[in-house]
Amino acid sequence: MLKKDNFFKNNFVNSKKYYENIKKTKKIYNTFLIDLKNFKIPLLESYEKDYEFAFSTATVKKFSSYKNIVIIGMGGSILGTKSIYSFLKEKIKKNVFFFDNLDPNLFLKYKKIKNLKNSCFIVAGKSGKTIETIINLGIIFSKNLLKNKLIIIAESTDNALITIANKYHAEIIEHKEFISGRYSVLSETGMFPAALMGLNLMKFKNLKRLMKNKNFISTLIQDVACIYTLISKNINNSVILNYDSNLNDLGYWYQQLVAESLGKKGKGINPILSFGPKDHHSLLQLYLDGPKDKFFTFINSTQKEDRFKVSQDIIPNNMRFLKNKNLRFIINAQCNAVKNIFKLKKIPFRQITFNKKNEEELGEIFTFFVLETILLSRLMNINPFDQPAVERVKIETKKILR
Repeated sequence: MLKKDNFFKNNFVNSKKYYENIKKTKKIYNTFLIDLKNFKIPLLESYEKDYEFAFSTATVKKFSSYKNIVIIGMGGSILGTKSIYSFLKEKIKKNVFFFDNLDPNLFLKYKKIKNLKNSCFIVAGKSGKTIETIINLGIIFSKNLLKNKLIIIAESTDNALITIANKYHAEIIEHKEFISGRYSVLSETGMFPAALMGLNLMKFKNLKRLMKNKNFISTLIQDVACIYTLISKNINNSVILNYDSNLNDLGYWYQQLVAESLGKKGKGINPILSFGPKDHHSLLQLYLDGPKDKFFTFINSTQKEDRFKVSQDIIPNNMRFLKNKNLRFIINAQCNAVKNIFKLKKIPFRQITFNKKNEEELGEIFTFFVLETILLSRLMNINPFDQPAVERVKIETKKILR
C-alpha cells in the first residue's frame, strides 16, 4: 500500500535545502532507532505484536455476544476506534454507536439506544477526568441499562471514571500511563473495541516488520524531509483531500495527531480536512489559484464499486462519456484529474491508496503517520507527547462551571 512512487516527489522540493534536510532526517532517524532499542519511547510498545494487553480473551468473550457496542470518549480515546470501524465496517457485523462530542443531536439520533437491551457500553478516557466523557455517560446513564454491560478504559488512578466503575461494578481495563490518547489506537483504547468487532488485533501490529522494510523507511524519511522543507518555506497547511467517505474518520484521527503533537512554541502544521469531489465546487479554486501555502495528501481506495451505475437512458448525447460508468470509476477519474493539474502547477502532494482495506493496511498507515509525526517533532525541537495549552483551557472551563 505504501509505495514510494505514491508519495512526495523530489521535484516539488528539489533544492539544496531539501537534500540538507534528507541528511538531517536520516541522522534524526538513527537517533530515534537507538531510543527505540533502549525502550525510551514506551508508547510504541503498543505497536508491536508482543505488547501485552490489559484485558484477557475471557473479557473479550464475555462482551462479544452483544450485538450493539456504544462507545463514549473524546479525542484520541475515540478517534482511532472510529477510524477502525469506518475503514473496516464492511467486515464488521456489530452495530457501533459513538458519542464523541457534546451535541444534543447525538442523543436525538441515538435515543433508540435506551431500548437496545443487547448492548454493551465502553467508556474510554486516559485520565478518567474528561468532563465531556463524564457528561455523556451521565446523560445516557441508567442503572438497568448499564448493569453488567459497562467497560471503563482509564488509568488506574484515583479518577472519576474509576470511581464510577467501582460503584457500578464495571469491567476495568487499564489505560497505560505512558501511552497518550492520540497515540493509543493500537493499545487497549482501540484494540478492545476492535476485538469486540471481531477484528484480528495482531494484523494491525507490524512495527518491527515495517522498520525492516527498506521501501517503508525510505518513504518515511523522504516524506519527513519534504514536509520539513515545505514548513521552512512557510508552506504549513496540510490538506487531506479524501475521495472515499469510509476514510473520513481516518482523516480526523490524523488531524488530531498532527495538530496536538506539533502545534507548540509558535510552530506546527495546520491539518485541514477536505472531501472530494464535493469540494471541487467550493475549495478547489482556492487550492489551485490561491496562496501557495498548502501541501496535499490525496486519500483514496481502489476497491471496485459496481452497485451504482449511471443509467444510459437519462444521459444526453453530449454527455455520452458518462453512460454505464460506475460511481467509483467516476470518483477516481475526478481525483486523477486534480492530481494531473497539481503536477502542472507544481503544487506539492502525495497519494495514499488503499488496495485491500484490511487490518494490515490500516495498521501500516497508523504506524507511518505516528513515526512521521515523532520524527518531525524532533526536527522541530518540540515535545510531541504533551498538550500544555489545552490543559489551561480545561482548568478555565472548570472554573467557569463552578
